[in-house]
Amino acid sequence: MTTFKILTLTIGTAFLSSNSLAEIRCTGKSNNPATEPITIQSTALTPVEPAISKDNKIQVALLLDTSNSMDGLIDQAKSRLWNIVNTLTTLKYDGKAPQIEIALYEYGNDGIRDENFIRQVTPLTQDLDLVSEKLFALRTNGGSEYCGAVIRDATMNLNWDKNEKSMKLIYIAGNEPFDQGKIKYKEVISSAKAKKIYTNTIFCGDRNEGIESFWQNGAIAGDGKYFNIDSDRKVIYIETPYDIRISECNTKLNDTYIYYGSRGSEYKSKQAMQDKNAEIQSASNAVERTVAKSKKNAYKNDHWDLVDKAEKDVNFITTVKESELPAELKGKSKEEVKKLVIKKSADRDKIQKEIEELSKKRQNYIDAEMKKRGNSDSDDLGKAIEKSILELAKKNGYDS
Repeated sequence: MTTFKILTLTIGTAFLSSNSLAEIRCTGKSNNPATEPITIQSTALTPVEPAISKDNKIQVALLLDTSNSMDGLIDQAKSRLWNIVNTLTTLKYDGKAPQIEIALYEYGNDGIRDENFIRQVTPLTQDLDLVSEKLFALRTNGGSEYCGAVIRDATMNLNWDKNEKSMKLIYIAGNEPFDQGKIKYKEVISSAKAKKIYTNTIFCGDRNEGIESFWQNGAIAGDGKYFNIDSDRKVIYIETPYDIRISECNTKLNDTYIYYGSRGSEYKSKQAMQDKNAEIQSASNAVERTVAKSKKNAYKNDHWDLVDKAEKDVNFITTVKESELPAELKGKSKEEVKKLVIKKSADRDKIQKEIEELSKKRQNYIDAEMKKRGNSDSDDLGKAIEKSILELAKKNGYDS
């Protein structure tokens, strides 16, 4: 079973040494002519295996306390976003990979103009660059933390999938008593459960304090899991020999995106900015983001990328207006645009498969290193969410 447990540390001098195939796949170059890659011309837009399910989804809503004391929690969320996504992408239902959607809420912040100090930061979306952008923009400010109110809003206002096979999860993290506010948490969690939404609680502090302040009770009521974490604890990273190559693949992967539409250029810039945000957080976080970008059931950009859009709508290229295309495609025939899109799709498929291959080797390396260190490290936000995702997935007929 491949899961994504721990991120890696800073990119240093580690490099894939003797594996010629791994060296040439992303660069297209080799000192040995015998190992030069053969160029295969694709005539169709080929999906990445496993097949993506059109029937069900895995939807996760993250409800984060952004009051004054929660800077550490927000930092952990930034460090663990892509790790969480990668855990979700390991799951399959009937051999197919469900579509992944993430939503983000903040609560407990005096700067929010809402009587319950709640804000929907993003809806449930596959636009993970948007989720990352908004997460990195969060700022803490003292306030009152009303858990019942934010769970109610997430339950009522998000576009939860009605398919019985879909897995729907709420994760709420904070450090104040769970029963604060006028909205009764037991009632709203019961309403969530009626929609088959599991409520999981993460108390930032001592485990017994979380139990005494009803965080465990909230998870029990929601058929979810209760965890406690040290929100001020820094995420542990392990450097691997595969990090540099995966990062090089990311550069090649970005080159396969062709923007379209009035805001296409803006979205393309956001992609690069979120790469940078991930790298600023840690080099290993950037690697985790690249791995997530290789998963088509999670990282989808048909709202601005011509390759993703053409896979979703095979006739789109024949209808897109020239004015909506980037400068380098203006003046080209529809057939020329189509050929370029097909080439970029084939390139992307190859790069994504290479990233997946490297990420498996990377995770094996991390698992072996963690085994040497023992399992004494306490949970952080990402590890807590990962553990519960895998347990609830098994309960709901998913495997990895």
